[in-house]
This record gives sequence, C-alpha cells and structure tokens, in this order.
Amino acid sequence: MTLIEIMISLAIIGFMMAMAWSTISNASNARVTFTALEERNHEVRVAMARMVHDLQSAYLSSNEDQNFDNRRTLFVGKSEELRFSSFGHQTLWADANESDQTLIVYYLDSDRANPGKEALYRKELRRTSNEPWEGEPAEHDILLRGVDKLSLQYWDWKDKKWQDSWDSTKQDAEAKRLPTRVRIALEYKNSRGDELKLATQARLLLQEELVAR
Repeated sequence: MTLIEIMISLAIIGFMMAMAWSTISNASNARVTFTALEERNHEVRVAMARMVHDLQSAYLSSNEDQNFDNRRTLFVGKSEELRFSSFGHQTLWADANESDQTLIVYYLDSDRANPGKEALYRKELRRTSNEPWEGEPAEHDILLRGVDKLSLQYWDWKDKKWQDSWDSTKQDAEAKRLPTRVRIALEYKNSRGDELKLATQARLLLQEELVAR
C-alpha cells in the first residue's frame, strides 16, 4: 500500500467519523429540544386538567343566610379571574377541622421567581366562611409559570351564549345558578419562544343551587 492510498483511506475514515458524529449530535440536540417542548406542553395540560377537575365540583347552596355580604358559596368569574365554591377539597391531615367544601380562586399575577413574567395561581381556602375571602387562611400554589394570557368564558344555558363574566351573588339573571360550561384558554410560549394557545372546556355537574329540606 502506497502513501497516497494510506492518505486516501484516512481521509475516507475521517469523513465517515465526521458524518457519524454529526448524525449523533443532531439526534441528541433534537431529543433535548423535543423533550423540552413536550415537558412544557405537559405542564400546560396538567394545569388545565386541574382547573377542569376543580370546576366539575363547583356548587351553590341555599343553606346559609342570604343577607350576608360575603357568601359561603358563590361563583364569581371574570375574563382573567375565577372564584367559586367547590366540593373538591382534600383533607391531608388526620382529625383536621375541614370538610370537602372549599373556596378556590384562579388568577394571574406576577411571578417573583421570573421578574417581568406572569404565572397562573391557585388559591384554596381551608374552609368556607362568611368572612372576606382575601383574609382567610389559604394555600397558594403556582399552577403554571410563564402565562401570557388567561381567557375565561361562561356558557349561559338560559340565553344560549358565552359570557365574559358571571356572578351568582348579584340579583340578576345569574343569581343562584352556575354556568353549564366554562371555556378556558391559555396563551403561552414554549421552550423555543413560539407563541401558542391551548383551550379546553369544563362541564359543571351542577347548575342550580342546592336547596336544604
């Protein structure tokens, strides 16, 4: 074998090794990229599933003094905030003075860990009361970070239309009743910075308040 043949062989081997390394590197980068994308999408889907689960347990009850300014059971929704009574509370401590009834609040607020960005918060009171809900003991959790916009709409089963707000405590057409469905839409950015929007609907199992007999 001559020197030229050896040099040609080494060049071919080097080219093949470079091609193999490029293929492995691209595959590894693609795996990291799509893993990050799927993790972000999974975070959003889990957050929306939690909201749907909570809303399915929403309820109203007439078993309270209707003259109180602060109702124990209510459903007050805006386009970016929702507050409602629910049967979805889970007691985590033995002999805790708690039941399955609770008040849940969803809202957007600034994320202290990421200045300049907003997060979707979930606030759950340990029990319902007639005191102002802002000052009651509650658990605050960040359900989803990096949310650009939260859009909530409420289906009025009487008027057959979507509404941007709902208030069961007012003396109007929404008094003492719940919407049939709540449409939830989240706008966010994935790991590549692409702007995405994901929407779902929660079907409420109760529409009218429970009446004590």
